[in-house]
Amino acid sequence: MPYQNILKWVLSLIEIGIKIVMNIIIIILLLAGTFFIFSSALGLIRFPGVYTRLHAATKAPTLGIISILLAAFFFLYGSHQIVSGKMLLAILFIFLTSPVAGHMLSRAAHKSGIKPYLRHREDEYELYMREKLKEHN
Repeated sequence: MPYQNILKWVLSLIEIGIKIVMNIIIIILLLAGTFFIFSSALGLIRFPGVYTRLHAATKAPTLGIISILLAAFFFLYGSHQIVSGKMLLAILFIFLTSPVAGHMLSRAAHKSGIKPYLRHREDEYELYMREKLKEHN
């Protein structure tokens, strides 16, 4: 009989430990998401050219939103035992579409004639397109 009480006590300690670890993971994910979104906002203000700003507007918010959604997923799972398929689909959708949208916006900007901010480099994409056009003609 006393062994059952000890076993219940050990299991309750393990359950409390799992909840503490889950809360720490949620806090870390929320802080990381906030950091990435805040750094993206700073990048939009501080970066000089269109392409560097597009980089700041697509890469960091993707990581920020995904980590915040993961924190919400873990919270729902840990607190209410809900496995949210919609949350996982939203994470997958943002992971796949945000970088592609940034790439397409940068290609459209380049094709419309917006030159990149270059200090010590050449526009390699423009050189590639010129060579491709020469081969085609």
